[in-house]
Amino acid sequence: MLYFLLSIFAPSLFYGQNSTTVAHAPRMDKYNVLWNSPSDNSLGSMPAGNGDIGINVWAEKDGDLIFYVSKTDAWSENARVLKLGKVRVSLTPNPFEDGIPFQQELILKDGTLRIETGDKTNKVIIDIWVDANHPVVEVDVKSKKSVLSKVVLEPWRTERRLIENGTEQHSAYGMHGEGAPDIFVEKDTILNLQGNQFVWAHRNERSIWQDNLKLQGLDEYIVNNKDPLLNRTFGASISSKELEKKSSTVLSSQKPIKSFSVSVYAHTSQTENLEDWLKQLKDVSEDISSISRDKRFNAHRNWWRLFWEQSYIEITSRNTSEKKEVYNINQGYALQRYMLACSGRGNSPIKFNGSIFTVDTKHLKGEFEGFDADYRRWGGPYWWQNTRLPYWAMLESGDFEMMKPLFKMYRDALPIRKLATKTYYNHDGAFFPETIYFWGTYVDGNYGRKRDDLPLGMTENAYIRHYWQSGLEISLMMLDYYAFTKDKVFLKETLLPVVSEIMTFYDQHWDRDGNGKIRFDPAMSLETYSMAVNPLPEIVGINKVCHELLKLSDPEISQVQKEQWNRLKNELPEIPTREVDGTTLLAPAQSYSGKQNSENPELYAIFPYRIYGIGKPDLEMARNTFENRAFKQTGGWQQNAIKAAYLGLTDEAAKLMMSNFNTSNQAYRFPAMWGPNYDWTPDQDHGSVAMIALQRMLLQYDDDKIYILPAWPKDWDVNFKLHAQERSIISVVVENGKVIQKEMTLGKEDLKIVMPSEF
Repeated sequence: MLYFLLSIFAPSLFYGQNSTTVAHAPRMDKYNVLWNSPSDNSLGSMPAGNGDIGINVWAEKDGDLIFYVSKTDAWSENARVLKLGKVRVSLTPNPFEDGIPFQQELILKDGTLRIETGDKTNKVIIDIWVDANHPVVEVDVKSKKSVLSKVVLEPWRTERRLIENGTEQHSAYGMHGEGAPDIFVEKDTILNLQGNQFVWAHRNERSIWQDNLKLQGLDEYIVNNKDPLLNRTFGASISSKELEKKSSTVLSSQKPIKSFSVSVYAHTSQTENLEDWLKQLKDVSEDISSISRDKRFNAHRNWWRLFWEQSYIEITSRNTSEKKEVYNINQGYALQRYMLACSGRGNSPIKFNGSIFTVDTKHLKGEFEGFDADYRRWGGPYWWQNTRLPYWAMLESGDFEMMKPLFKMYRDALPIRKLATKTYYNHDGAFFPETIYFWGTYVDGNYGRKRDDLPLGMTENAYIRHYWQSGLEISLMMLDYYAFTKDKVFLKETLLPVVSEIMTFYDQHWDRDGNGKIRFDPAMSLETYSMAVNPLPEIVGINKVCHELLKLSDPEISQVQKEQWNRLKNELPEIPTREVDGTTLLAPAQSYSGKQNSENPELYAIFPYRIYGIGKPDLEMARNTFENRAFKQTGGWQQNAIKAAYLGLTDEAAKLMMSNFNTSNQAYRFPAMWGPNYDWTPDQDHGSVAMIALQRMLLQYDDDKIYILPAWPKDWDVNFKLHAQERSIISVVVENGKVIQKEMTLGKEDLKIVMPSEF
């Protein structure tokens, strides 16, 4: 597709100031999720959250409203993210009985769930919301007729339990392999306190942290650092002004009432004892309850209003045969972004394998049937290949606040990664493994417990032995984040410390060949090829990261650093290529073998590293490489849709992106409970890949250029608002194949807007 610079559109281009808005945010109520009957069980739950606390809510025909409560930092002694608990709200007479009109709706614009039952004379309205600004879940019930009301905590971690089932043990991934200890789930504590509330907690009286570090030869780190699991306590209190405490797990009304509210205050901290945690929880709940409920609810709704106005995409199709599929794209995009907002502002990054919205599998038929809501396949560790995808989706949507927990985790892990580099390889810098606990080390099962034949630092797991791509890619993500936000504090306190150490690792770890070029050997090409020399992802990754670093002009950057980055670029070997039937294609590495996974490493030159694509040299070679890729599927963490968009392959990008957004998990009722695919439900990669692909079909950024509509179907109209580098905001409306409205607030005068010459 041909492009030209937008100089002829100058009257519609605004630099450095806001203009009269011409595009507009879509009406989110079109994409609400609406159910007209109660659900049978937790597989029919509806998620909500405030970025740290999540709930899964469903109503059952027997008159009960049920919800799980979760929190991003509820890390157990085994480094599993556990649920806080399960709450049941019972109403008598039953408002959900067969024959009574019923409606449950996720109201996206307000971040609220509402249930309405009955008619004008017998209406019951239940609003459930997780306060966007405070750690509390609120349930508000109003009934035309008086009802008996009861709130019950339903704990399931009531006794210490050995996990014996091999499939369930996968939920504690890392505590596996030869020599692994037994896996015990510890019980919760239910406190029998005075007052009109009940309180419960899970407190870690033991931890796997010290043994994990000792196994990996990092004992030195233990002395001056705090165990992040030991004494971690997470739980909640439930209170209601209208209900009275009947036991340590029950609140109920003395007589039928017409309205009541229930508040669930959640808290996590590490304290010397349970009493200190309890005092903190009490202070939190008192601070929140001192603010009027109406004031907090208005602020909550305002947070969500600003969230939806910050960024949006809405498509319409002139092809009547695909209107349903296009609606599913619009709703799927909104719901996945909603799911990220519900879980992306906590003390820990989003878990790709279920986020904080896992539910029990008692009614899920097949291999995974019968587990409690703490179960998730692949357990508590973070895989970079999977973790990164929701965060690439946040850049163009302008959801910068939600990216901070990921960056913080890597910044916090930097000291231990520097120590590991020095301990294992006797040089400076820091490398980050593919799979890590949140404190930054390998999980035990991957590192290996029986190490007679393995040198210090070498993993037993061959899939990740030399797989350290995460350092390079998070470096680029941080650089892009800075390019978008110009956050000087982030640059100084996070980006430069982390990225400088990563580049030092890559500078010092490998020898140079006779031509003075780095020889990456031993190495891997992602997980796909276990043995590789000069893998393409490393070469293009270092090239791109150094290119972006050298654009920085902050006084914090030394001349020595600039010289290192320049030298690294010059010492890289050529990007590897191969010949297929006389056609030159990108190659996974200079030499490669040991195929063991289903990724296309050569396509990392397109995404995430953007060496090839629209407006760049050798586009045809990159397109030929894409056409000849070994793995062509979509779904889960497969990224072919994104790469097609970057290459301007409109039809392919649209087809794959549409496929993702039109895929559903029939076992679950909520449309965005995708998965499990390669991981678990709700799969955060599946929806995020589709989000990224859709965004990049509309807007791509690199250096001083912003490409508008680089891979957009001719028969799709669109109204979108996306973000780009230098705090730029791009709003465009396309109708009948023409740009009819645009507002472009650019943060830098020399940015170039590039438009397609025709549609």
